[in-house]
Amino acid sequence: MPRLSTGTLDDVVPGSLLVAMPALTDPNFAGTVVYVLDHNDTGTLGVVLGRPSQVEIRDVLPGWCDLAVEPGVFHVGGPCETDTALCLANCPGTAAEGSGLRRVAGDVYLVDLDADPDALDGGLAGLRVFAGYAGWSPGQLAAEIAEGAWACVPGTPGDVLSDLDGPQLWRAVLARQTGRLAVLSTAPADPSAN
Repeated sequence: MPRLSTGTLDDVVPGSLLVAMPALTDPNFAGTVVYVLDHNDTGTLGVVLGRPSQVEIRDVLPGWCDLAVEPGVFHVGGPCETDTALCLANCPGTAAEGSGLRRVAGDVYLVDLDADPDALDGGLAGLRVFAGYAGWSPGQLAAEIAEGAWACVPGTPGDVLSDLDGPQLWRAVLARQTGRLAVLSTAPADPSAN
């Protein structure tokens, strides 16, 4: 039987997804999909997708709530600096850098929440605000990938704004892969119940 192909550290680029493998039991990341924002010699930064909180965007950042996709709440982006807000937007076409947007990959941009939200109205397909982020120090993610904790796969702009919750998104991302990795999308949440 061929080995399960989960990618390598070379596949980790802005816009890629880190998909938690069943062996990863850390409660911060078990069953998650992480959108990679940055990866370089100083480490890796991303946000966990599909974890809505109960905190309404309108209660904290009222100017941004009308641009957010449903549900209009903060999403838990990871265990690091949970009092920090990061915002990602899908901006089809060419966005003007310096207009409060910084390209991550393709049509996905980091949004400067100190900018004027009215300047972006009409240019976005939607945005999502994350509380906190996921971060790895140099060498940490490489070790976790080598242990089989993560698969690295290409992401899409739709992943960032998906209305699927964590487990549903995890299955959807794996289902669009090929080979044995796609088969994981049909595995039971608890393999011992199989």
